[in-house]
Amino acid sequence: MKYGWRERISGAVILVALAVIFIPLLLSEPAPRSERPQPSLTIEQPVEVPRSEVPEPRPPESLGELGAPMTTPQAEEAPSEEVAEEAAEQLVRSEAPEPDAPADVEPPPDPIAELARAADERLAESARRSEPAPAAEGGEWAVQVGSFGESANAERLLEQLREQGFPAYSQPRDDNLTTVYAGPYASSEEGEQAMNELKSRANLQGLLVRARN
Repeated sequence: MKYGWRERISGAVILVALAVIFIPLLLSEPAPRSERPQPSLTIEQPVEVPRSEVPEPRPPESLGELGAPMTTPQAEEAPSEEVAEEAAEQLVRSEAPEPDAPADVEPPPDPIAELARAADERLAESARRSEPAPAAEGGEWAVQVGSFGESANAERLLEQLREQGFPAYSQPRDDNLTTVYAGPYASSEEGEQAMNELKSRANLQGLLVRARN
């Protein structure tokens, strides 16, 4: 046999123990739930308040009986003549125009006018500095502005440079071209300044060269 008598006895004992534990639980009735208290509503009787009669209102004795003529307050006393004259003098003094300020008093300086004057001076100074240097007779430096095959184009450029304040001249070349120069200038520094002014004012790119005499 697969199982012996010992195993059978152990199984029987376990079954009996389970029966002893669970059978009373199955047969016993569940514990009754505790009853919840029900809310109760009580209405108290109103409290009686003793009533007392109020006497009818009566007007104060100072008003007098009904139908009696009412008295008006006494009119205020009219101001005296001295008080009236003083009030008139104060009114005249308040309406009188203030005396003009003395002529020798100078008005305070206007800060806006001072700022505008300083700005104009700075602009004038910058304009003087930006003016191209004048031409120097016999100068050794010039700014080559352009070369043209048509002499009319060279003349137009000359007029444009002279209208903007640049000293200008033209020279023919061996290859049938006419070259336009700005100058001549006494030093290379003046020529470089003129070259920068041509770029900024006329949008022309020049080349600093030796002047041809």
